[in-house]
Amino acid sequence: MRISVVMSILFLVFTGVVHAGAPAEEFVQRDYMTTKVVHDKFVYVRDAIKEAIGDRGIKINNISHIGNMLERTKGAVGATKTVYLNAEAIEFCSSTISRATMEADPHNITFCPYIIAVYEIPEQPGTIYISYRKPLLVGDEKSRKALEAVGDLLDGIVHDATQ
Repeated sequence: MRISVVMSILFLVFTGVVHAGAPAEEFVQRDYMTTKVVHDKFVYVRDAIKEAIGDRGIKINNISHIGNMLERTKGAVGATKTVYLNAEAIEFCSSTISRATMEADPHNITFCPYIIAVYEIPEQPGTIYISYRKPLLVGDEKSRKALEAVGDLLDGIVHDATQ
């Protein structure tokens, strides 16, 4: 048991998933993405994310079954490694936030749709990662403020889903 915990911590540190000193169940902020690590069942975490999106009156556009696709096609590309035990990306847009973002700058269309990935890797069953890209705060003040609201939406969804 003790060796398993040590190996898990070493894996997280060496892969850069958790920064030194950061508890395993906190947000890990990077310039380009945010990741939250939770210990639960994949289906519970995925469904909690979907529910938190729906609670905001937002419709999910698509769920990409990335883990299934990689597993199904690994032989065709000459791969042998199983990358994920489970991995799905949940895609959605908020009509109000997206409209504000694109009214501020029509080129902000590239930030929509929003995607939250939920995944579990073979080396750490029961450790579920929730990750999403952080929108770049670009353009004029109105654009930056609208894009900040996108980041707040994503943060809020993950926060609510993991409480």
